[in-house]
Amino acid sequence: MIVPNDLHDALAAGRIIPYVGPGLLALDPACPLPATPGDLALRLTERVTVPHKIRGNLTAAAQFIENFKHRKTVNTLMRDAFVAKATPNMLHDWLAAYGFPLVVHAWYDDLLRLALEGRSDDWGLVQAVSQAEHYGAWTHSFRHDGTPSPQGDEVRWGTLVYEPLGALHPACNFLVSDSDFVEVLTEIDIQTPIPARVQELRKDRGFLFLGCRFATQLERVFARQIMKRSPGPHWAVLPGALTRNESRFVAEQSIIPIAWDLAAFASGLVGDAPAPPARAVS
Repeated sequence: MIVPNDLHDALAAGRIIPYVGPGLLALDPACPLPATPGDLALRLTERVTVPHKIRGNLTAAAQFIENFKHRKTVNTLMRDAFVAKATPNMLHDWLAAYGFPLVVHAWYDDLLRLALEGRSDDWGLVQAVSQAEHYGAWTHSFRHDGTPSPQGDEVRWGTLVYEPLGALHPACNFLVSDSDFVEVLTEIDIQTPIPARVQELRKDRGFLFLGCRFATQLERVFARQIMKRSPGPHWAVLPGALTRNESRFVAEQSIIPIAWDLAAFASGLVGDAPAPPARAVS
């Protein structure tokens, strides 16, 4: 399988931003980490009883736990759900090696960071933080070694990993409850929660969505606002039938759907992608 010509050309020109979601974890059937919001909701509710009607709803279940068991309980459960030892797969390794200026990592696991470790010191993380714990702040930045980074330091990184939901490492920052997302959604249309460096790097690039779906309003809002003002073209690997909302969304956002299985696409991408550009386009 060969990477589509237009995507190949965009990669060669350094004009692609990978946007990766929980589906990347499913490339490894043995991965012990939750690979869907539903799986994660079940992990949280295995240890805390919540009403049956919201057991499969991640944000509602997390909100119930936060209301009745305290925010610290939510963070502990989230940490425990993602702390199991897991190994980056071939797509994590390829993303880490390719040298993208920006990768959006929209899930809570640690595997992209693990794939980046040891390759260079020229990267860092910008993570969303919960207003419940860090009122007045939208993100925290960390150098490659997990130490806090001063605001503005991101312009010197060769690769910025933007984690709009937070992540396990280095400080267990998670956006997961209803109230977490309400705070962000009140401001995201005017781009306040999205880091300035992310907004700068997307200006002349398109997005490639891997391991993501657009079935829920939350998934669509984050994708829409993060790629806002990015000229495209955009692609999304979306195997299987699209929901009505997904079909409408990809049409509205001019996203080219690729109806391949993610594992097959990943194999083709790793094998057929052009060499990284000698100098990233800024």
